[in-house]
Amino acid sequence: MARVSGSTRVVLVALAGNLAVAAVKFAAFGLTRSSAMLSEGVHSLVDTADQLLLLIGQRRAARPPDDHHPFGHGMEIYFWSFIVALLIFFAGGAAAVWQGVGKLTHPQPIERPALGFAVLGASAVFEALSLRPAWREYRAVVGEADVGVLRFIRLSKDPSLFTTLVENGAALAGLAIAALGAAGSAWAGLGWADGAASIAIGALLLAVALLLSNETRSLIAGETAAPPIQARIRAAAEGALAHGELRDVTSLQFGPRAILVFLAVEWAKGATRDQIAEAMVALVRRVRAADRRIVEVTFRPPAEGAKGG
Repeated sequence: MARVSGSTRVVLVALAGNLAVAAVKFAAFGLTRSSAMLSEGVHSLVDTADQLLLLIGQRRAARPPDDHHPFGHGMEIYFWSFIVALLIFFAGGAAAVWQGVGKLTHPQPIERPALGFAVLGASAVFEALSLRPAWREYRAVVGEADVGVLRFIRLSKDPSLFTTLVENGAALAGLAIAALGAAGSAWAGLGWADGAASIAIGALLLAVALLLSNETRSLIAGETAAPPIQARIRAAAEGALAHGELRDVTSLQFGPRAILVFLAVEWAKGATRDQIAEAMVALVRRVRAADRRIVEVTFRPPAEGAKGG
């Protein structure tokens, strides 16, 4: 049986949790008629669709190299993650804002508020359980490094993980907003509170969509490997270099599990062809050992005026 990767496990857990929570929230909306509860139901339904799209992206990205994709299909996950961000924007955030505006202009009392709060509490438990694997995976990736969530999102090359982490975190925040809106409408006499909560949930989803779309856009455009990996690549190359000078090291993250490395080396004028060939073999071996995701090491001529490491 094929091993399930950490990010795939995170997505599967989130998928199951979001599907269950969406069903409960829609049932609660039918009983309470809370606008915020409906927005939360749409939120969970969108999250469920997002996880399905991420699984499709992971499956397609895992396909082996072929004649048209010699380095594999790893970049596909970036495309599908961008679609997820757009889905959050249009189907989640915009729908919640629209629903909230409608409730503000035509306020309706919340029926059975106690039931609504019970559902919100149960949903929070399910969302926390769904968030837990994503949080563990995030902590496993950063290890002992002092890397906050926002910086992790900027540095991470695995959108399946950081998308699920952000979505589940936003879901918990959305539940808190929905609870405040329901309390204000049902018990404080603020008829506008439920609609305002729906708009706030929509605004939260729009902010999440903008964050995720910007990060995945950058990945699609082509990012270098993360700074710690670049440092290891440079150190490995400099440590193995013979008969020449390392002028530059560049890299391209080609999906979460594939990195292309380009070395610019100025070979010593007295080095023979055999010495250079032997040095190149040693360089490739040492650089690829720096990180298991390095799938290709290529040499290129140094640019004019380029400086060594």
